[in-house]
Amino acid sequence: MEFKGRPWLMTPDFNDVHVPVLAEEVVALLGGSGDTLDPSGLIVDATLGAGGHSASLLKSFPRIRVLGTDQDPTILECARKRLEPHGDRVRLMQCRISELSRLLRKMRSERPVGFLFDFGASSLQLDTPDRGFSFQDDGPLDMRMDPCRVRTAADVVNTWDEDDLADLFYAEGGERKSRPIAAEIVRCRSRAAFQRTGALAELIVRVVGRTGKIHPATRVFQALRRAVNEEGEELLA
Repeated sequence: MEFKGRPWLMTPDFNDVHVPVLAEEVVALLGGSGDTLDPSGLIVDATLGAGGHSASLLKSFPRIRVLGTDQDPTILECARKRLEPHGDRVRLMQCRISELSRLLRKMRSERPVGFLFDFGASSLQLDTPDRGFSFQDDGPLDMRMDPCRVRTAADVVNTWDEDDLADLFYAEGGERKSRPIAAEIVRCRSRAAFQRTGALAELIVRVVGRTGKIHPATRVFQALRRAVNEEGEELLA
């Protein structure tokens, strides 16, 4: 099993990671009916996360192999431990989605019989305050899935102009109060730069107010995460 990368922060215990809610559906779509999957083929899990989907596939189909890739080295290490019992049936590499085709060519990989993509943030990222993804617990305004990325959420919040911030919050988060939020961010950052998730979340609550079941900062934080990790660009590359 190969792992390219380095642990970034404390690696969670994979035994504490919950089973993916769509594990059964993924197994069914990738061959559970027995008529779509070559049992000796290669599956590419391109958003490996903690390895829950791949673990289910490896258990369900004893002769498949999995190439698991993820841009987050901390989560890759968690998946490595989880998938270790499957030995050389698993190969793990740190890789962004935009780099996947180049990686497969470099590896001279056999033609995969299936690909799995599960987009969005992992619960392991959201539940680790030091990663800066969560508005529930205070942490640094980071949000990088790949620590080699240069731009952080703090960079976006503190350097983008008001119109660009408003457009981002609306287009990538669906935040209808994007313009007053952006205006308040620009006003407040002139006195002190935003460095913590808690301060940003508190500002959004002041502007939006608390209504409904969804936390007021949800949409803005989603938009920032997508911008920091270039999630749209990754799919187009």
